[in-house]
Amino acid sequence: MKDITPLTEDWKLRYDQALLPARVPGCVHTDLLAADVIPDPFLDRNETEVSWVGRRAWTYLTDVSHESGHERTDLVFQGLDTAARITFDGRELGTTRNMHRTYRFDATGLTGRLEVRFTSAYEEAEAVRAVTGDRPNVYPEPFQYIRKMACGFGWDWGPTIVTAGIWRPVRLEHWSTARLASVRPLVTVDEGRGSVEVRLRVERTQSGAAAALRARATVAGQEAEAVFEGDEAVLRLTVEGPRLWWPRGYGDQPLYDLDVTLLGDAGPLDTWHRRIGFRTVEVDRTPDAHGTGFTLVVNGERIFARGVNWIPDDAFPSRVTPERYRTRLRQAADANVDLVRIWGGGIYEDEAFYDACDELGLMVWQDFLFACAAYPEEQPLRGEVEAEARDNVVRLMPHASLVLWNGNNENLWGFRDWDWESGLSGDSWGEGYYLGLLPRIVAELDPTRAYSAGSPWSGSWDHHPNDPDHGTFHSWEVWNRQDYAEYRANVPRFVSEFGWQAPPALATLRRALPDEDLAPDSPGMLHHQKAEDGNGKLDRGVARHFALPEGDFDRWHYLTQVVQARAVAAGIEHWRSHWPVCAGTVVWQLNDCWPVSSWAAVDGDGRLKPLHHELRRVYADRLLTLQPAGAGDEGPVLAVINQSAAPWRTEVTLRRVEAGGSVTAHGAQEVTVAPRSVVRLPVAAGLLPAGHSTTEFLVADADGLRATWFPVPDKEFDYEQPAFDVGVEPAPDGGGNVHVVVNAHTLVRDLLLQADRLGPAATADRGLVTLLPGEQVRVRVDGCGDVTADDVRAALFCVGTK
Repeated sequence: MKDITPLTEDWKLRYDQALLPARVPGCVHTDLLAADVIPDPFLDRNETEVSWVGRRAWTYLTDVSHESGHERTDLVFQGLDTAARITFDGRELGTTRNMHRTYRFDATGLTGRLEVRFTSAYEEAEAVRAVTGDRPNVYPEPFQYIRKMACGFGWDWGPTIVTAGIWRPVRLEHWSTARLASVRPLVTVDEGRGSVEVRLRVERTQSGAAAALRARATVAGQEAEAVFEGDEAVLRLTVEGPRLWWPRGYGDQPLYDLDVTLLGDAGPLDTWHRRIGFRTVEVDRTPDAHGTGFTLVVNGERIFARGVNWIPDDAFPSRVTPERYRTRLRQAADANVDLVRIWGGGIYEDEAFYDACDELGLMVWQDFLFACAAYPEEQPLRGEVEAEARDNVVRLMPHASLVLWNGNNENLWGFRDWDWESGLSGDSWGEGYYLGLLPRIVAELDPTRAYSAGSPWSGSWDHHPNDPDHGTFHSWEVWNRQDYAEYRANVPRFVSEFGWQAPPALATLRRALPDEDLAPDSPGMLHHQKAEDGNGKLDRGVARHFALPEGDFDRWHYLTQVVQARAVAAGIEHWRSHWPVCAGTVVWQLNDCWPVSSWAAVDGDGRLKPLHHELRRVYADRLLTLQPAGAGDEGPVLAVINQSAAPWRTEVTLRRVEAGGSVTAHGAQEVTVAPRSVVRLPVAAGLLPAGHSTTEFLVADADGLRATWFPVPDKEFDYEQPAFDVGVEPAPDGGGNVHVVVNAHTLVRDLLLQADRLGPAATADRGLVTLLPGEQVRVRVDGCGDVTADDVRAALFCVGTK
């Protein structure tokens, strides 16, 4: 039977003449940080002080002593970052040039000193560029010339921290006769019957070349055996009436243990275990009167995807633990998210990520790792791209949560719109990957899943790559140049990127910039804002709705977070109200990789922005929203959205309310919405505020849900000075947890308790809340300790404050 010896202890990092303790998995930066050689690059402007680390060579070493009675010993690296030369016992085993692959070297009979010598990623990338020629990209860094996490070279939300190191586990594998080299389970469901076709390939030792081999597979109490013909075998299992795996909100997520055993004449030689789920998945791209659709269909159920984009959760991805993955993905699930897109400028994530998605019912859209650049298709990159794709398709295909492979991020769009086409002069740029190599690999290795050539992509060159009427669409013109109301100007078929920025929580800023007098344009704040004209766009977004606060950082901080939450909600509410024409929204972005002003709903320290709470509301199964009757600010109409499996029968109460709180008109309407459906209803003319009323607004309520419609921006609305009482009650479970009770005496719009102002560990269970006079809200705050009503009042913000 195969034996495994982990090699994660007693590593050293050579730094000049010193040998520093090293963690494996890990990277050079984290080892230097632990040894106090460099400052924390996440703090202040220290990022600029550690740039030298990515521009020099580094060596990791350890002494290996092992005994094995097996014929063969392999040295297996699950991840090397990136260009490395490996020597063991004085013998060179090989070189690597791809962060995203597993590498295996024959180390039979070797013991003693193991060294991994890393070349600077810059040096490797520039050497490849010299061979392939120059290609355009969106940043002045050579990230497309090396198969490495692109965002490590800097992005519009991330630092330039070019890492090196043994970033995933390394081990010795000892085996005899043969081992399982590849296991590919193809899971299908047809007429209530589940089928698992397990395709196997083995590697043999020299003495095992002619050995008779068998394989056994078990799942759900079923068993199958097969004899190898050469190095390959296929096992087929049938499961009658399996419980189906569903996305969250559509059903349960049952997972079945699939075990495979490789057998020789003397008994077991190797084993393999994964959990699988039975489900069907396809993408309906049928042309229709509106263009070309893009609708996920799981187990025959058409789904409006409630998604978020995922970036690496740390600029040092080796630091992300299974527990951290689960926490972050649990935060996504708590926001009623059912799809996570792994963006193409990051990494193929660890198994723990996909395991958590399997269990939580989060569908995974997996980009192949190409982003915002023209990628050469010549060697040496082409061979690396193919090996990487094959490696990761086989690794990830057992996961039920994986529903879509996607060829790239924005490269087809970039070719057409970003002045690449003319500048390339016929040079390759990646099209052959996205429309040729990658779909062939998916069709060969994982034919049960859909493939899309890119995001955005209209399905063919017959349409513009980012045509909202065809396929997937990235909506960035609004954030870059317009007011968020312009999200309502069109109805894309599937919005796979859109978003709005805001700074992180105050406690996150205080930790990252401990000595800074915070201001929007203070040096540290600007350093932790990586987007082009990011603060200018934040200010313009605020100024369209509010008087821009001058010299009041706390107010600016609050208003930018309000605008972020409102902006994203405006897009989602509008697009959801047009289901099934629009079949999904994928917000940019769920998470951050360091403390930064960005589009994230969860900041770099894991704190929730108001956007996260707003996602929970607008991604709920049932939603009320008031939308323009046409483009722009006309309207509104009432949209009643029911994404649940049961009909929604309710009475919607509509009130026209004065700024002071008195009701000037009211009405009620019985509504029945079929499962997975939307009903759009006109609002009676007598209930509508005047077209540009500065003193009246519209409120719709049903079953504890609320929608509001204000005819004019906040800065034009005649708010009364907000008045409310604040009380604090101990939570029944104690432990430093409290309930904050707010009673409104006036209209209180977008009330927000910034819990981290009560203590860095404090969290609140509510985000933005709008109260009418006489209404009350209770907010649970955990981890705040003993606080008074005055403490809480200092952490409360709302709009309309004079």
